[in-house]
Formats: sequence, C-alpha cells, structure tokens
Amino acid sequence: MQETADRFLKLVTIMDELREKCPWDKKQTIHSLRPMTIEELYELTDAITSNDWQGIKEELGDVLLHILFYSKIGSEEKKFELKDVIEGISQKLIIRHPHIYGDVKVKNEEDVKKNWEKIKLKEGKKSVLSGVPASLPAMIKATRIQEKAKQVGFEWDNAADVWKKVEEEMGELQEAIELKNQAHVEEEFGDLLFSLINYARFLNVDAEGVLEKTNKKFITRFQQMETLANDSGKLLTDLTLGEMDAIWNQVKKMNK
Repeated sequence: MQETADRFLKLVTIMDELREKCPWDKKQTIHSLRPMTIEELYELTDAITSNDWQGIKEELGDVLLHILFYSKIGSEEKKFELKDVIEGISQKLIIRHPHIYGDVKVKNEEDVKKNWEKIKLKEGKKSVLSGVPASLPAMIKATRIQEKAKQVGFEWDNAADVWKKVEEEMGELQEAIELKNQAHVEEEFGDLLFSLINYARFLNVDAEGVLEKTNKKFITRFQQMETLANDSGKLLTDLTLGEMDAIWNQVKKMNK
C-alpha cells in the first residue's frame, strides 16, 4: 500500500512539474483536454474489448493522468483541489454503501442498485434518469436508461415478454415501411432497437460490447476478402456481388 501511495505522489509531482515547465502542458485547458480524454477512454474500451491486459494497464495510466490534469487545473482556478476529488468519491462510496458502512441489509446486487437509486433521490435528484449523461452514445444510453428504470420496478417480468415486445415492434416497423412514411419508419426503427437492447439485458448481453465485436469481425473478414481478391489480380470493384459472396464464404470457412 505504501509503495502504491509513493508512486501516486510521484505522478502528482510530475504533473505539477509539467504544468509549470512544459509549454504544451501549460497551455492546456479543461476544454482542450476534453476531446483527448474521450479518445483515451475509447482506447481503454478497445483494450478491454480485446482482453488486452497490457493495453488496459497503459490506458488506465493515461486516464489517471487526465484525472490529475483536470484536478491541477481545478486547483489553479481555485475551484477544487485533488484532495477534494478524492474525499468526494470516498464519501460518496460510503454513503451509497450503507450495507457495508451502515446497518442496511441486502440480499443481492439488485437490492444494492435499488438502494443506490433511493439514496440519489434523497440527495436531491428529481428523476432516477437524471444521472444518465446526455452525451453518452445512444446504445449505451438506452441500456443505462433501462437499468435505471428497473431500479424503481419499471421492468418486464421475463425475457419471453420482452421478445414479444421485440416482435411487436418489428410488426409496427413493417407497417410503417409499407405506408412509406419515412418519419414513422425512423420512429419505429428506434423503438425496435430500444426493445432489442432491452432483450439483450435479459440475456445478460452487453449490446454495445457485442456489436463492437461484430464490427471488428466484419472488418477483419472484409479486409481478408480484399486480400484474396488482390491475390487473384482483381479489386472488389471488379467483382460481381455473387463473386464477392463466394469469397466471403471462403473467408468465413478460413476463420472457423
């Protein structure tokens, strides 16, 4: 523990020195750092998706540096200190875990989540959905909205009922397509996606995560298809759809 504390303080010192002496670090603001922070978070999620533990370790370091950077700027602006950030999250964890630091009894993780929502409302939040960041990617946001609603009991009883809702939304989408009403098509397509994400939760599937894995799989296979076409002296644009489909099936067999 002491070694970890010493290394953390060393990093804090390095951040202080860079902010004072490095022209680039001196120039940064919370707004200039924002897009870089987003990039670092996506790099971390990429490493997690790939189960790249070395990458996870490195990206966590980058994220930690950004946390210290924002805290340093907050101190300079006399808004807060690093110690305030640390104390704030410590107190939040204690308050939101009364089953550990108090006398509240829980049976399982669902009881823990329900307690969290009750505590947040007592803290002044007007809606259980107010804690969902507006800038979250839509699929992640949908999942979080559904998880939040679940904590107050607004939830389907079982996966079979959710699938019936998916089928209902598919039917409504088909009706909108037949009516050739684009605005209605878009609305029903959104409803269908929302229902599928809900079904994914009941299957204990991370909708965002599995879609990213599918994206990566498609990219790999498509690039292999390009390579096979190039090896035969052709570009994909030279091939018919049937020829490309044959190569695609060849690639699928190669990857099994």
